[in-house]
Amino acid sequence: MKEGIDIKTIAKQCITQETNAIENLTSSIDNHFIACVEEIYKDNQGRVIVTGIGKSAIIAQKIVATFNSTGTPAIFMHAADAIHGDLGIIQAHDIVMCLSKSGETPEIKLLIPMIKMMENKVIALVGNIHSYLAIHADYTINCSVDKESCPNNLAPTTSSTAQLVMGNTLAVCLMAMRGFSAKDFARVHPGGALGKKLYLKVDTLCKQNEKPMVKSSDKLDVIIYEISSKRLGVTAVVDNHNIVGIITDGDLRRMLQTTQNIQNITAADIMCQTPKIIQADEMAIKALETMRQHNITSLLVIDNNKYTGVVHLHDIIREGII
Repeated sequence: MKEGIDIKTIAKQCITQETNAIENLTSSIDNHFIACVEEIYKDNQGRVIVTGIGKSAIIAQKIVATFNSTGTPAIFMHAADAIHGDLGIIQAHDIVMCLSKSGETPEIKLLIPMIKMMENKVIALVGNIHSYLAIHADYTINCSVDKESCPNNLAPTTSSTAQLVMGNTLAVCLMAMRGFSAKDFARVHPGGALGKKLYLKVDTLCKQNEKPMVKSSDKLDVIIYEISSKRLGVTAVVDNHNIVGIITDGDLRRMLQTTQNIQNITAADIMCQTPKIIQADEMAIKALETMRQHNITSLLVIDNNKYTGVVHLHDIIREGII
């Protein structure tokens, strides 16, 4: 390693330079930016085709992912591949967004006239507002930076960050215009923990478990067997299909510590008569909130006032909702 290198100072300088560059982007939020957002929003029939080359292509892929996950249909098209056949990706109503630091790369200069011939709108996220790309685009968003955080002012670092931030900014503005809600987010993120918080219901979880159940007149051996065999640490007490109580393994332990004669003990003697209950069609996150509120690990589940099973804290943890 080169002598005299202060890693901490270099790292802080890098972060400071990129932070300042991001702050300076606020001056790019002008009428051109507003027109760009409105153009994307109004053309509901098309998609945003995001293209670039080199590091800009990598940032373009991230912007596409953000657009798709927040309600703006988008496709990535590598600029080099576009001029060798992938130009066919672009359809009549699509808008093409080109990312480039210099705005003068050969692939972009070859691509732009072809897109214009197809009569598609072009948006430029560009670091040089006097470049070929900036001049020939329908909408130009200034992503210029004073210098790269690279010590040699060569490797795309700060400029890549600026492109990414501007792409995120476009996505957020479009979300607001579309009224993209938490439910919409869950629809396109069904496999994620956040999505599950917004769509996973209690009914789905309790169906994975067995259904522990005893009658109020059942003796201790029946109760212990039911709690142990169903492996939920709890059983509902049900008479005539109606829940009349709940018994947990904790209730059993407390009873055994305080009762000498257990021969004639029944479920009615042990049970809590005010169990915490949740409807089958409630969200799993509501079950978690109820468990936290009452410091418990299980809820009895009902559907049309009929006992249908148990949802346990472990079910929610297993789904990654916590």
